[in-house]
Amino acid sequence: MPPKKSTTLTEAELRLMKILWRRGESGVAELVAALPEDESIAYNSALTTIRILEKKGYVTHRQVGRAYLYRPSVAEQEAGQSAVQQLLTRFFGNSREQLVLSLLGDSSLTREEVERLRSVIEEAAAGRAAAEE
Repeated sequence: MPPKKSTTLTEAELRLMKILWRRGESGVAELVAALPEDESIAYNSALTTIRILEKKGYVTHRQVGRAYLYRPSVAEQEAGQSAVQQLLTRFFGNSREQLVLSLLGDSSLTREEVERLRSVIEEAAAGRAAAEE
């Protein structure tokens, strides 16, 4: 039985998606040219990656003459939420509490970040309480 195809984005796929989200519709050559010099990849590698992204449903294309122009079919926020959900499922047994506790246990959190998290949690709690009334 073949392995299940992953719907998560690899680092190479994410690099191209970030360019597409920023630039919008682009050809493969434009994507390659837009990569930072220290992250450059060959045209054929970019083409292979963009085709994989299309199979995964992250991009669509249209043909203009002989060229293919690719555009994102998934919003950046949606892709991020999907990645968080997969992380939540794979590593935290679908427990949001365990995920948050893991984040709060990170010694590199600054006092400001902890305060922002506290504020967001308090707002969410207040919103839930109001919705239940």
